[in-house]
Amino acid sequence: MPLNRAALITTCVLSLVLSLPTFPDCSLDSPAVESALHAIRADGIRAHMRFLSDPLLQGRAPDSQGYEIAARYVATQLESLGLQPGANGSWYQNVLLRKSLLEQSKSTLTFLKDGKEHSLVDGEDYVLTANVVKSQLSLEAPIVFVGFGVTSPEEKYDDYAGVDVRGKIVAMFSGAPPRFASTIRAYYADDMVKARNASAHGASAILTMFLPEDLKRQPWDWNVPQYRAGEIRWMERSGEPHNPYSYSGLAILNLHASELLFTGAPHTLEGAYAAARQSQPLAFSLSWSARVRSVYTMKSFSSPNIVGLLEGSDPQLKKEYVIYSAHVDHLGICPPVNGDNVCHGTVDNASGVAALLEIARAYSSLPIHPRRSMVFAFLTGEEAGLLGSDYYAHFPTVSSRDIVADVNLDEVPGLLYPMNDVVAMGAEHSSLQPNVEHAAKKIGYSLAADPMPEENFFIRSDQYSFVLRGIPSVYLTDGPDSSDPSINGLELVKKWNVTRYHTPLDNMEQPLDFASAARAAEFIFLVGYDVAQQDQVPVWNKDDFFGSRFGPLHTSSTDVP
Repeated sequence: MPLNRAALITTCVLSLVLSLPTFPDCSLDSPAVESALHAIRADGIRAHMRFLSDPLLQGRAPDSQGYEIAARYVATQLESLGLQPGANGSWYQNVLLRKSLLEQSKSTLTFLKDGKEHSLVDGEDYVLTANVVKSQLSLEAPIVFVGFGVTSPEEKYDDYAGVDVRGKIVAMFSGAPPRFASTIRAYYADDMVKARNASAHGASAILTMFLPEDLKRQPWDWNVPQYRAGEIRWMERSGEPHNPYSYSGLAILNLHASELLFTGAPHTLEGAYAAARQSQPLAFSLSWSARVRSVYTMKSFSSPNIVGLLEGSDPQLKKEYVIYSAHVDHLGICPPVNGDNVCHGTVDNASGVAALLEIARAYSSLPIHPRRSMVFAFLTGEEAGLLGSDYYAHFPTVSSRDIVADVNLDEVPGLLYPMNDVVAMGAEHSSLQPNVEHAAKKIGYSLAADPMPEENFFIRSDQYSFVLRGIPSVYLTDGPDSSDPSINGLELVKKWNVTRYHTPLDNMEQPLDFASAARAAEFIFLVGYDVAQQDQVPVWNKDDFFGSRFGPLHTSSTDVP
């Protein structure tokens, strides 16, 4: 029997024996928990989603009135459930942001070789990315190919071995070596990790290329508007942007530009693809230089996280907090499909917000609150780089030392098809794994491994911000096995990702299974409840990859009011 479960049962037995009125029956099978699960309504999830993804909200971009309307909707729902405002007496934690947009008409990328220029076509061959630090950039330097741009001592892997990139531009593939475990692969695929590694080796900028299979999953025509949407960062109190791309936000390259770079190279582009697929480091100087001239316009604005609090029932443990998180924002106005130019974000992530509101309803219905306090954090700026969660993790509304776990919802599981299993991304790194197992058993799910490690989902949702601050966290998402034998769950998700994801087709008109989503919300409620009831604080596994890097940061961090 897992340690967490044994301790939980012991606590429950003692509570009954001693007849302590402040402690509820701690079992996930208790009548109070069963009743709370019934408070989660499929119709409620649908109604919340319908409002949040309505065209009147214009896609909930964090700098839009539509987002402000969504924020007020969430706050009023929390108030109606009897929760307390969770941000120093307010429902809103304002996040100051800076947005940078490239001025395309004033910006160019040119390749140079043997004193001759080779012009490239903006939007076809490349897209320059924005810069939140400088209003303009001028750079010319030789180019060096560095595989994935990854240095991993643990995996005995180094794409920079044998090359000198000081003062040069590095060209690299998106992603990370496929032989790495899913979450570790995701960590090394993180643009910020790659940027820091490039800077540590002395590189001046990064050109990003794609493997052909990457462009099948995310076609070039889909990528272009994502990058042209600009770059956003939250602002430090010093007035400087947090984690700026001061040296790496140069450009992404399409296939034609990548092929051009490899003309006259020691290895072919196909050879570089093959090495990447086999997780073999490969690095060498190219015969080209690049010249970049770019101009940016910037604006500052604020966008709120919405925070609700449910105080715990245990006199001591109520000073500790379990965080539930879901992002409210989406992309706003985007390239039209069938005459619709609103990226409604119905699945991504009106569904997660809707499910979390219903989970909050379940908690508020309990006759006795969980032992630990629960924070419901509805976050801004996820689509721009986990900005709201990163800000919250740096400036939490409760004591940072007392946040014990984060449970994250992003595209509530089960909405596209009825599931037999669920993926608990990140749970394997900490003692949250038994909590997930308990809840899955109660609902009737089995647990599945990440079926799409190439997507690097672990770093693409808000729980990752809490991981980086040393807090054990889990992101609960669809398992591949459908309970309907006529549906291939994995193939359906893959198709959704290339046909509806981040387009206006992610709307309320698509086929959605709200009963299945409500079942998943019940599971997610149970995960957090199990954590809130147990005696011990969740901990990282011994010698864990993420715990070793970030765990000490959490235990030694100081609170910022």
